[in-house]
Amino acid sequence: MRRRTFLSAIAAAPALPRGASARTVAEAAWTSWRARFLSPEGRVIDDGNGGVSHSEGQGYGLLLAQAFGDRESFQRIEGWTRSALSRPGDALLSWRWDPAADPPVSDPATATDGDLLRAWAHLRAALQSGWASDPRIAPAITRDLTALCLARDPRAPAEPLLLPAAGAPADPARLTLNPSYFLGRAMRQLGGAFEAPALIRAADHGEALLAELAAGGPLPDWLDLTAQGPVPPRTHEDRSSYDALRIPLYLVWSGRAAHPAVATMARSLREGALPGHVVVARTADGRPEAQSDAPGFRAIATLAEGGRPELSADQIRSQPYYPAVLQLLAWVAYHEAAN
Repeated sequence: MRRRTFLSAIAAAPALPRGASARTVAEAAWTSWRARFLSPEGRVIDDGNGGVSHSEGQGYGLLLAQAFGDRESFQRIEGWTRSALSRPGDALLSWRWDPAADPPVSDPATATDGDLLRAWAHLRAALQSGWASDPRIAPAITRDLTALCLARDPRAPAEPLLLPAAGAPADPARLTLNPSYFLGRAMRQLGGAFEAPALIRAADHGEALLAELAAGGPLPDWLDLTAQGPVPPRTHEDRSSYDALRIPLYLVWSGRAAHPAVATMARSLREGALPGHVVVARTADGRPEAQSDAPGFRAIATLAEGGRPELSADQIRSQPYYPAVLQLLAWVAYHEAAN
């Protein structure tokens, strides 16, 4: 991994409209996001979901704080995450913290993407930013992701896939998967840094599965994988929506802009959309179910089409947590994709 921060990478980017530099725009947008969604204690607040926090959001906060060179916020986010979401017995996190619940963490289950994001943020902080942090965090998470969050493809037992949560699947012949958890760049870098080849292999096989799914239309949020192939999930709604929006983001960020799932999701976002909108949810048979003009969702479409996503502090202030975080991530992914 190259030893340079995201902000140094974009410092020489062409000037944006009104003479603002890419650096100034990015810093202002991050400051706006931090003011809206990060508590003084370091809790990332999902205002579109009852004000809860989750391991995914904490992982995004760590990644963005590192990418925008904000060490103080990184430390606050990590401190709250560790104190509020840590589980006994492993290095993974409970997936949800609800301020309205007593206790706030009522479900010890994990969400694999949150743990993956947190480990990757710590690796990036050490290698890119040179920040001193607990050197045990990233390797311990990588170890437990490999041990607890991989399962064999029922069709190809030699090939691992990333599970959505820790623990052996209830039925090894029918894996429940979330394709938007397959962040290949993070899996490969963590696997290479900490001698976890199974995680690298899971990244490769996950992207092969994404290509298979892309041939059938918009990629699903969830699926069950059997020896006969992908089938609708038993325990989740069968549709392509807010989870699946992250698939093209993660592929582009991982240097896979030519992956067929990127083009498939770009079409899904645009086809049938109202002017200035994108289709953010489709039914199992491909019919548009929900549309949005939020800048963050439109940024994903632009990124998937090979363009440079827009970004401004005003746009971040204008939308809820999820599209706002996607917009910042799309901006980072665009500038890091070739590195």
